[in-house]
Amino acid sequence: MRLIWLLLSIFPLPAVAAGMGYNDARHLLGRTGFAATEQEIQEYAGLSRAQAVDRLLAAVTTEARTPPPASVMEFIPPHKLRARRQDASEAERKQFLREQIEKSLELRAWWLREMLDTGSPLTERMTLFWHNHFVSAQQKVKSLALMARQNLLLRRHALGNFGELLHAVAKDPAMVVYLDNVSNKKGSPNENFAREVMELFTLGEGHYSEQDIKEAARAFTGWSLDRRTGEFRFYRFLHDDGEKTVLGRRGRFNGDEVLDILLAQPATAEFITHKLWREFVSPEPDSLEVQRLAAVFRSSRYDIKALLRALFTSEAFYAPPHRAVLVKSPVEFTVGTLRLFGIHPQDLRPLALATRQLGQDLFGPPNVKGWPGGEAWINSSTLLARRQLLARLFRAEEMPVEAMGPTDKLDRRTQRLGLAMTDYRFHAPRWFGQFPGSSGQRHTQITRLVLAAMPHESPAATGDDAGFLNALVLDPVYQLK
Repeated sequence: MRLIWLLLSIFPLPAVAAGMGYNDARHLLGRTGFAATEQEIQEYAGLSRAQAVDRLLAAVTTEARTPPPASVMEFIPPHKLRARRQDASEAERKQFLREQIEKSLELRAWWLREMLDTGSPLTERMTLFWHNHFVSAQQKVKSLALMARQNLLLRRHALGNFGELLHAVAKDPAMVVYLDNVSNKKGSPNENFAREVMELFTLGEGHYSEQDIKEAARAFTGWSLDRRTGEFRFYRFLHDDGEKTVLGRRGRFNGDEVLDILLAQPATAEFITHKLWREFVSPEPDSLEVQRLAAVFRSSRYDIKALLRALFTSEAFYAPPHRAVLVKSPVEFTVGTLRLFGIHPQDLRPLALATRQLGQDLFGPPNVKGWPGGEAWINSSTLLARRQLLARLFRAEEMPVEAMGPTDKLDRRTQRLGLAMTDYRFHAPRWFGQFPGSSGQRHTQITRLVLAAMPHESPAATGDDAGFLNALVLDPVYQLK
């Protein structure tokens, strides 16, 4: 025995990394997905922070589980759309409009299904992040097929290389239409894309001049699309191949070369890191930490996974002041609620209407800057709508939606479109059954799972599980992550 102790003192056993624990696991999964289940949190609690993040990153995908609905993937050339509207009767125009609304809902419901059923919530969260970074909107693009294609592109590159993503998005037909590069021609350059690629996609304000925009716009002339197929096309005869000066560099640059100049600027890595910090950590980025993380991003040649690994394993990510300080977006709120409480409806078109009512219409950001996020998600109207949706979900077991009557805008819209939410049901016995022990023990564990921090006011002590849970989801803390 003495010999064993002597050997251990000279050659100690390697330290075993302690698990991150329940609270850290909940925090990580809640920030990188759409609310985690009790089982998922327990699986991650025994891992170290590094192991947990590596497991998340190893699970990312590049393809959707199911293809977008076939009904939205057919590209209809703009001239055919115009002719269809002009030559149609009033009844035919109304029917066409209704069909477009139905297809729009189908596309949105498809993406919500991906978010709800995905094996990699982080993939869908990053696809949503890039959708709000490289903004395009159906209202202007006027093609569901192009919007669906862009969504597939964003997912394919969501956790890949940012440089490759930037080049791909710049040639994406939905982006070409949205930022008017279809009208960017030699001798008459359109500056919209050049301006936004600098201000919103790479450098951020203050790192370029108006002259840089004018010169860069010339480099993107001729980048357009084939109006018959909706595919990107470069028209050489419309391209300005003259010399240009962009950010101090001079040459006969084309669009790809200008994008590489932007990627070479240190400001680009810091700008993207800054946005990801606000998305995943806190509303007020730590400038020194952003610089440190941006250096990781640059040294990895813009590997998005490398940046996220450094971010999700940092002390700042888990710091107490950074917990429960981010407001759930409408999509996070709705999809997260369904995932958390095991609600799996067949038809997600009503959920697409709900997220729109709450202020986040997928495939329809409000402007080129996207949704502002943060506290802008919450006002008296949207908070009331969130509470109404929660009330619907947690009382649906006793009363189907049709019997509730048109109590709010969502009711009226779903009924007008012939939709129903009868299977949006919370099955209380099954859900509460995963929490054994006394009433007090169950309620303690449920609180840890449901809320990112302690409730503003402790729910009254009661043996009624349903009443206790209802109080938790109506607490303001439930809106936070």
